[in-house]
Amino acid sequence: MKIAVIPARGGSKRIPRKNIKLFCGKPMIAWSIEAANKSGCFDRVIVSTDDTEIADIARASGAEVPFTRPQELSDDFTGTTPVIVHAIDWMSRHFERVHKTCCIYATAPFLQPEDLRKGLSLLEERDADYAFAVTSYAFPIQRAIRINAENRVEMFQPEHFSKRSQDLEEAFHDAGQFYWGKASAWQSGKPMFSGISTPVLLPRFRVQDIDTPEDWERAEWLFKAMQAEIS
Repeated sequence: MKIAVIPARGGSKRIPRKNIKLFCGKPMIAWSIEAANKSGCFDRVIVSTDDTEIADIARASGAEVPFTRPQELSDDFTGTTPVIVHAIDWMSRHFERVHKTCCIYATAPFLQPEDLRKGLSLLEERDADYAFAVTSYAFPIQRAIRINAENRVEMFQPEHFSKRSQDLEEAFHDAGQFYWGKASAWQSGKPMFSGISTPVLLPRFRVQDIDTPEDWERAEWLFKAMQAEIS
């Protein structure tokens, strides 16, 4: 069985109730659920939450909420992996064995169904343990600077000061949208950012961190512009 697991804890601090706050007319989580269902990749699309309101909205948006996430997995310090492992174990005990699982963040409105299909295809074709979305940095990371305690500037890698940007190796970062993985990889705690993973490359304009009210406003502007372009 292949499942999507959307973690959605109720205790968001920086943007209260972020998972269900309206984003361009829908609860934020509804966009992730819609993309998962439209992808056709999953036997079950489930939301792992400790919050009854989130659970109700998730069900109304087309997901299953077959269990309440345990309190010990719902604090500020619990990482994503234990939450996914709990969902895999629970679904395997109560339904049928889970072979592949995709963690999809509840705050990923730019996620497209074809991204999920591509991730699954690459996971299988390349025999990887994980496949997850990445995008490129807009500026060469080798030219990054820090501001020190004396309010002066220092380069992290001063040996690259005189090199042309086009001569520096391109770098990528986690897009924070979805993470396909073999159930066994999740359960054994294999490190995702390593050679056992394969990347699913996304364009930068479809990758947005939404952690502050300013991020939220910017993301809505961009999302509306993209929707207008499509229509």
